[in-house]
Amino acid sequence: MDLCFASARKLARLLRTRKISATEVMRAFIAQVERVNPKVNAIVTFLPEQALAQARALDRKRTSSGPLAGLPIAYKDLVATKGIRTTLGSLVYKDHVPAEDALIVERLKAAGAITLGKTNTPEFGAGSNTFNKVFGATRNPYDLSKTPGGSSGGAAAALACGMLPFADGSDLAASLRNPGNYCNVVGFRPTPGRVPSYPAANAWDSQPVIGPLARTVEDAAFLLSAMAGPDRRAPLSISEPGSVFAKSLKRNFKKVRVAWTRDFGGLPVEPAVTRVLEAQRKVFESLGCIVEEACPDFSGATEAFETLRAISFAQRYAPLLKSHRAELKDTVIWNIEQGLALDGAKIARAEGLRTELYQRMRSFLETHEFLLAPVNQLPPFPVDTEYPTEIAGVKLGNYLDWMKSCYYITITSHPAISVPAGFTPGGLPVGLQIVGRYRDDFGVLQLAHAFEQATEVWKRRPPLVA
Repeated sequence: MDLCFASARKLARLLRTRKISATEVMRAFIAQVERVNPKVNAIVTFLPEQALAQARALDRKRTSSGPLAGLPIAYKDLVATKGIRTTLGSLVYKDHVPAEDALIVERLKAAGAITLGKTNTPEFGAGSNTFNKVFGATRNPYDLSKTPGGSSGGAAAALACGMLPFADGSDLAASLRNPGNYCNVVGFRPTPGRVPSYPAANAWDSQPVIGPLARTVEDAAFLLSAMAGPDRRAPLSISEPGSVFAKSLKRNFKKVRVAWTRDFGGLPVEPAVTRVLEAQRKVFESLGCIVEEACPDFSGATEAFETLRAISFAQRYAPLLKSHRAELKDTVIWNIEQGLALDGAKIARAEGLRTELYQRMRSFLETHEFLLAPVNQLPPFPVDTEYPTEIAGVKLGNYLDWMKSCYYITITSHPAISVPAGFTPGGLPVGLQIVGRYRDDFGVLQLAHAFEQATEVWKRRPPLVA
């Protein structure tokens, strides 16, 4: 068995029944990182000796150590890890070593996961192309000249290459779904509050979320089962326990009404993306779904999202403008300054628009249980292009504009997943976005699982590990 591409659920079962050892598993993943990571630059802090020591210690124990016991994980380099360098992809924090773990690290450690390192991310997670001045760029395993997306690009690339069984990520505009799409893996943005976050600059901010990445939907749900659940340090956290996501994802979708949109009501989309997704529409019909062309009204989404994002950048990073401006990239400076320039009226208007968007989406999903849409409006682009400035001949205004197909969903607070859907003629991955009802995270996983089982697109590995 190829341990590095075995499902996380299967590995966990074999470890629990002692049919394989944690040491054996860890050695396999360490060897894969050493062999493949130099080509893609996905894991930027690597801790093989520490991880192997923990695996050996686990093998010496006779008692159960949690559902993830013995499985390696490398945390996104935005996530605080006690005693382990955490740079946020920024020169400002290039030597930063946190004194405590983030809540998600505490939780996954308690579930038995062993830290193997940290995955690359753009500066402060800003932008959906994973590069920074500390570690350089991460490359797409399906085409090393292309971006893996971002901001969880290191995590998605590592998964696609078999360097990890699953990974954590975070998503504000697109950062779980975009790299999932570009690397032919699963990226799930849960409902805000599903996975608690601490520490946080604003505990009441419901736009950024933490979620799982994996090669299959089942493995994403498996990791989510250890991630999710309430915590009093995160006041928006949902009280439902994470264990609900450990259940079977099988479901009969006969006569379930789903909406299909090619372009969110008028966004530019490259024909290569549309062709791949249109070919998969019949899959949902074969599952018994009633597929209808329909789309919610996303009027005001851009204004609401850009305003509220700018506020969060000003809140978190404004002090750095005075002390470290020269070390910040231009798009981060722009986003901070956008936030500082806002007044009360603009902020109030954005909150009102967001409320209207939520209610329109809620109402739409009362008649259509799911919305099916593109994840990204174009295939993976050159890694040395900071961000696209044009899609299908339409000029874009700023570094966020090409992410609208994802952030239109962010601003409504509904759960959404990117699931592998096909490849362009040039061999670049294309994902499908499935959006579900508010807090129906399990339903989104169920439909994504059914689609994945019918298509098996996820089984196509990158050329460098095929």
